[in-house]
Amino acid sequence: MSKNNNIKSDKFLKLVGKHQERKKADKFKGNLKDYLVVLEEQGDVTKLAHKRLFDAISAHGMTKMKKSDDRCNKLFGGEELRTYDYFQSKFFGMERSLAKIMRFLRSASLKGEESRQVLLLLGPVGAGKSALMERIKTALEETEPMYHIDGCPIHEEPLHLIPRSLRDEFKDIYGVNIEGDLCPVCRHRLKEEFDNDYTKMPITQSSFSVRGRRGVGVVPPMDANSQDVTILVGSEDISKLDLYSEDDPRVLSLNGAFNVGNRGIVEFVEVFKNEIEFLHTMITATQEKAVPSPGKGPMIYFDGVILAHCNEAEWNKFKSENTNEAILDRIVRVNVPYCLEVSEEVKIYEKLLGLSDFDGHIAPHTLEIASMFAVLSRLHLSNKVDPLTKMKLYNGQDVIEKGTVKKIDINDLREEVRDEGMTGISTRFIMKAIDSSLSDSEKNMVTPISIRDALIKQVKDQIVVEDDRNRYLDFLGKTLHDEYLSILEKEITKAFVSAYDEQAEALFNNYLDHAEAYVNMSTVKDNVTNEEIQPDERFMASIEEQIGITGTSRENFRVDITAFMFSKFRRGEKVDWKSYAPLREAIEIKLTSSVKQISRIVTKSKSRDKKQQGKYNEMVQTLIDEYGYNENSAEEVIKFAANNLWRDS
Repeated sequence: MSKNNNIKSDKFLKLVGKHQERKKADKFKGNLKDYLVVLEEQGDVTKLAHKRLFDAISAHGMTKMKKSDDRCNKLFGGEELRTYDYFQSKFFGMERSLAKIMRFLRSASLKGEESRQVLLLLGPVGAGKSALMERIKTALEETEPMYHIDGCPIHEEPLHLIPRSLRDEFKDIYGVNIEGDLCPVCRHRLKEEFDNDYTKMPITQSSFSVRGRRGVGVVPPMDANSQDVTILVGSEDISKLDLYSEDDPRVLSLNGAFNVGNRGIVEFVEVFKNEIEFLHTMITATQEKAVPSPGKGPMIYFDGVILAHCNEAEWNKFKSENTNEAILDRIVRVNVPYCLEVSEEVKIYEKLLGLSDFDGHIAPHTLEIASMFAVLSRLHLSNKVDPLTKMKLYNGQDVIEKGTVKKIDINDLREEVRDEGMTGISTRFIMKAIDSSLSDSEKNMVTPISIRDALIKQVKDQIVVEDDRNRYLDFLGKTLHDEYLSILEKEITKAFVSAYDEQAEALFNNYLDHAEAYVNMSTVKDNVTNEEIQPDERFMASIEEQIGITGTSRENFRVDITAFMFSKFRRGEKVDWKSYAPLREAIEIKLTSSVKQISRIVTKSKSRDKKQQGKYNEMVQTLIDEYGYNENSAEEVIKFAANNLWRDS
């Protein structure tokens, strides 16, 4: 072994030693008297499960969306949603769902009706329900350890030791209301080991742990044949029945999900796959805050957050049964749909790729095209707009038509369909396509072209429902094909026009002078003759028609751009030819059409002369430097553009 390795080992082992010493030093060991001192110093150590979880998440910080926020206005109708830092950078496009979850926990922490209800996360496969559950459980694991009776199988609150006859006086002194009673095991120990002297009962601390089954219980889905209530409430140890009577607490093995999840969380995975009888224990736990003990033992106090999740098909089947009304009445449902914002969907794939060992090049717009497809598949048809426009509106984008922004109320679109996002393509489906696209690549890269091809293949192979398959293929073969070409045309055009920045600026200034004069009914000074001349309507129209502005709409466009530029001037902001998006687009198209070399430059190298080859190299370099391509992906998209956009030029 090298000396260097020894140094690393010694360094790490020192850290291990310090960590162990700190853990021992921090762990509380004492009795009820010692615990009362802690209680006096830290009044919140007795908090119940809902408040503990709410505080654990809230402690990371909370931000209230402001009405002035663009996303708040466009996507949430000005609703000032609370966003929690604990979920930031982990979950995207889930603000409404997360706000509802936290609203439930906050109300339950204040001992409202929600404290006696089940929180159900309802959503399609791959929407993030399980990941969200894991994140919530991690919040509990990261919180302060709980104080509990040492040796108690359910880690119960030490204040349960205080007799009921003294609890009113205790509340007057400490301001703490004691809920619950000792479990059968602790009650027996108190009598037999400590002669009912509850002040001597040992008390300690333990952290919450999923793996250690401390404060977190998980109930997996089970078929009817394997279901056994012991999974929930523990069992009797048969080996001890020869030593003790059936009603002796010493025969109890309190290792069920409700036992280990006491003081914390009990999670029901795919909850409605269980038989109805199995769920009654869950309802008893929420409504009465008690669960049965195995055998002939008494009810055991339960303090915990019950979380459940399922898909929509299971939920619809369950709620259709009239006999399930009692359970339904005790459930708070929170929909967890697929993400419907393209920009947020992109962040999901970026996160997932960041967690993997993926080291290939991802060309610009690759994840965007994949996200567009995912979102389009999740949208319901609207009578008001086409799917692509709806997708853009849900992404907070302004949809420009003939130089003006389309005025469509996003809330009207949402009102058409209440359960949007509960069907469609999952993130897993997209990630598999990215993986396969990379695997098939000889140049270790994924491009919008290759991801579209991979998605087409995957849809044909995996989508069974014919209507869905045809609709998805139409999105990929037509809608997104055309949309990507539109994106690509603009990008390549910009890379091409970048060399003509001076011409673009001159064209912009000239147009602005004439538009301003037109709006103000004044004249323009000729740059050559210095004569005062009338605004050139033919010149302005030649720019405006590039983006479909004709007829009476021209006047409105000129008024809008003049007002926009004047506003920027007044605020002291920089104004150039890129400042107003519609006019910038018009100038780019105008310049491109007037500089005919672009078709020759993007087509096959054999048709280029030396000067054109130099320009091609400049374009490639611009795409690399300014847009994030590498050489291979830049050449691939230029070739694609040449074959689809400028083939006949």
